[in-house]
Amino acid sequence: MPHGHPDPALDTLFLPLDSGALAWPAPGETLFLRARAGEALNAARVHRPVCEQGFKPWADVLAKEGFAVSDANGGQFPLVLVLPTRQREESRALLARAVAQARRGGVVLACAPNKEGGRSLQDDLERLAGPVHVLSKNHCRAVWTAPLGDAVDRALLEEWRALDAPRPILGGRFRSRPGLFAWDRIDAASALLAAHLPADLAGHGADLGAGWGYLSGEVLARCPGVTALDLFEAEARALALARENLAGARIAPGFHWHDVTTGLPGRYDFIVSNPPFHQGRADQPELGRAFIAAAGAALRPGGRLWLVANRHLAYEQALAEGFSSVRKVADADGFKVIEAVKGKA
Repeated sequence: MPHGHPDPALDTLFLPLDSGALAWPAPGETLFLRARAGEALNAARVHRPVCEQGFKPWADVLAKEGFAVSDANGGQFPLVLVLPTRQREESRALLARAVAQARRGGVVLACAPNKEGGRSLQDDLERLAGPVHVLSKNHCRAVWTAPLGDAVDRALLEEWRALDAPRPILGGRFRSRPGLFAWDRIDAASALLAAHLPADLAGHGADLGAGWGYLSGEVLARCPGVTALDLFEAEARALALARENLAGARIAPGFHWHDVTTGLPGRYDFIVSNPPFHQGRADQPELGRAFIAAAGAALRPGGRLWLVANRHLAYEQALAEGFSSVRKVADADGFKVIEAVKGKA
C-alpha cells in the first residue's frame, strides 16, 4: 500500500488494541511483520513496535518516521502483529513464523481485507493456534489468538514455516520462493526482452527491478562485452535469491536493495528493465515512468535502455522526454520491447 493512500487493513489491525480487547506489552516488545506506515501505526508510536519490512520503499518510510525497521528479526515477543500477503503459501509461512516468534502466553494479531483472503486468514490462524477472536470492520477482518500454549499445532507450524522456503525451479537452473513476482517461472515479458537483447551491450550496466536474477543472468550470458553489472531490487527476499542464482556468473555483480524510483547512485553504459507496473491490484503506470526517468538520468551520453512493458502502458512520452531516439524492437504476446538511446552531450 503506497504511503499516504488509505490502508483499511492497517487501520483495522489496531482496533483490538485501541478498544482494549488486547493490551500492549512493554514498549519495544511488539514485533510487526510486514509492517506498513500510516496513521494507525503513528498513533501507536509510544509502544515502539519493532517493524519488519522487506520492501524497500515501505521500509524507507518506516525508518523516516522513526520506527526501528529491518528486513529480518529474530527473538520472541509477547505480541506479534501481521499484515499477511495475498499469496497463500507465503501468508501461511508468515503466520507460522508469527506464532513461532510469540512467547508462550503471547498473542498473534493479524488482519487482511475480506476480498484478499480475510476469511482464509481466520481459518488458517485457527488451524494453527486454536480458537481465535474476530473483529470485522472496513471490509477487513482482524483475528487474534488466545494466549498461546498447548493449543498450537506444532507439526502444522513446522510444515507451514517451510511453505515459502527457497527451492529449485525450472529443473534446478534457479532457486526461488513463493510470493515473489513470477516466482516459479520465467515471466513472458522478461523472456521476450532476453530474446531480443543485442550481443553488443558492453561496459557497466544495470538491471532495474531485477527480481530473482533471470534477466541479469541472460545479459551476462549473451553479452560478452559486459564488464560490470549492478542489480537493483526493492524486495529483499528476491534480491537474496538473485545472489544465489548469479553466484556462478562470469562477473560478480553488485546487488542493491534499492527503491529505483528515488534515482540511481551510479552512471551506466546500458540499462535493462522489466519494470513493475502495479502494487496491489491496481495498475500504477507511474512506477514504470519513474523507472524510465531514473534510467535516463543514470545513463551516460549515448547509453542505451532496453525495456519491456505491457503493450497497453503508455510510456512513450516518458521515453521521449529522456532519450534522443526510441524504437520498438518487438511486439508480441501483449508485450513490447523498446530500445531508447540517450542523446550525446
